[in-house]
Amino acid sequence: MTLNALILNCTLKRSPAASSSELLASELVAALAQHDVESEIVRVVDHDVRFGVSTDEGDGDGWPAIRDKMLAADIFVLATPIWMGQPGSVSKMVCERLDAEISETDDEGRMSTFGKVAGVAVVGNEDGAHHTSAELFQSLSDVGFTIPANGVTYWVGEAMQGTDYHDLDERPEKTALTTRTLAANAAHLARLLKGAEYPPVS
Repeated sequence: MTLNALILNCTLKRSPAASSSELLASELVAALAQHDVESEIVRVVDHDVRFGVSTDEGDGDGWPAIRDKMLAADIFVLATPIWMGQPGSVSKMVCERLDAEISETDDEGRMSTFGKVAGVAVVGNEDGAHHTSAELFQSLSDVGFTIPANGVTYWVGEAMQGTDYHDLDERPEKTALTTRTLAANAAHLARLLKGAEYPPVS
């Protein structure tokens, strides 16, 4: 069974600027491919996504097209940098847009995101990966996504220095391992959920 994944790169940098979160996302794409998952990376800032909490903020809003890709995907991943110990502002804006999914339900009360698996990929030059993933996990769970075991991969550099993930000569094995684990567990859970949907909301 081939699955589909959408990875939103929530870097602050427009293409074609180098992005550490793009690099980690691309490594996750390769890991997911080992589990028959076809993936697409979308860099959010390359699209005119408006601030708001609806599915369509109108006037050329770029979110509806991204949302269509999300609804077609079995696996949804937010890849974000850490800034000042927090999830990047683009990832927070995405979570605000996802808030609209709470009211997008089927005839039995299930959100359109029920049955979809979500993961997180985090990069930064300071501590804060656990805090960042915790914030995003809660948001993703609130709007109906299911989080797999070990649902995050991350790399953080030494505090108070300027080396980025894409500056490293080789990938740390621990990060590579967490990337492979996220891919394997997300694909496994997505297949299980496709075969057994959540019950109606009573």
